[in-house]
Amino acid sequence: MTDSDRISLSGSSSPIRREQIGTDVALLLLRLIVAATMGAHGLVKVFGLFGGPGLDSFGKVLQGYGFTRGLGLLSWITGLTEVGGGVLLVLGLFTPLAAAGLLGVGLSVVVSKLGGGFFEGNGKGYEFELTLAVLAFAVLLAGSGRIALDVNTPWCRTPFRYGLVGLLLAVVASVVIGLAF
Repeated sequence: MTDSDRISLSGSSSPIRREQIGTDVALLLLRLIVAATMGAHGLVKVFGLFGGPGLDSFGKVLQGYGFTRGLGLLSWITGLTEVGGGVLLVLGLFTPLAAAGLLGVGLSVVVSKLGGGFFEGNGKGYEFELTLAVLAFAVLLAGSGRIALDVNTPWCRTPFRYGLVGLLLAVVASVVIGLAF
């Protein structure tokens, strides 16, 4: 391999082979779509942006999903997790924590909508939320890639190990949310 076969990404301590660029760009795109979609959902829920319901109306949506207590607090937790996780994923910063938070939100929604069937067409299906949860899970296990602020962190070098810890956190958080609210 010659020097022309290697590229050094900004902030990366080690050059990578040109063949790895595709993987890093794919991980960036995956992070961006999950961040944009779930972050926008959070902005709609908490701040009522993009014509969304805002906090009070979102509490009623949660009630329709079977949540009965602390709807205002749960609305804040959900919205801020989506917005914060989205911002962190865009930056590629604390990626395991961000992806675990978004996975936890996705799991909670999927579980709450299980009785409504798979397809979203009836307004109660969970296909969309399941897709977002799986995408967040993919980011969690694969890591941020080298086009990220996390590039020189242990969780970027060994993302699968940190991803498993993040999975455990997401599942525990979803169970706690289900029991508490």
